[in-house]
Amino acid sequence: MEEEMITREEVMHVAGLAKLALTDNDAAMFTDHLEKIFEMVNMLGEVDTSNVQPTFSVTDMDTVLRDDVAVQANQAAELLANAPEHTDNLIKVPAILDEGGEG
Repeated sequence: MEEEMITREEVMHVAGLAKLALTDNDAAMFTDHLEKIFEMVNMLGEVDTSNVQPTFSVTDMDTVLRDDVAVQANQAAELLANAPEHTDNLIKVPAILDEGGEG
């Protein structure tokens, strides 16, 4: 049997970093799904692309850009009036990271 490309422990570690709580069934399912994704990516690496010219765009369309012009500036007071909480000119939001870093 081939060496696994991702372990359940790695899935749980990444889930912890993302602040996701996974059940044992979830961890097993995601480990299996990610393993299959990695297998597909490895299959793509086996395709001979030596005679394929790089493609920069698949269509003939150009991206149309407009000039970047600021309008209706200096609306801090109006913007802050819509925020549930603010201090000075800053919008207060709940913390999403704890003080301990990884955990």
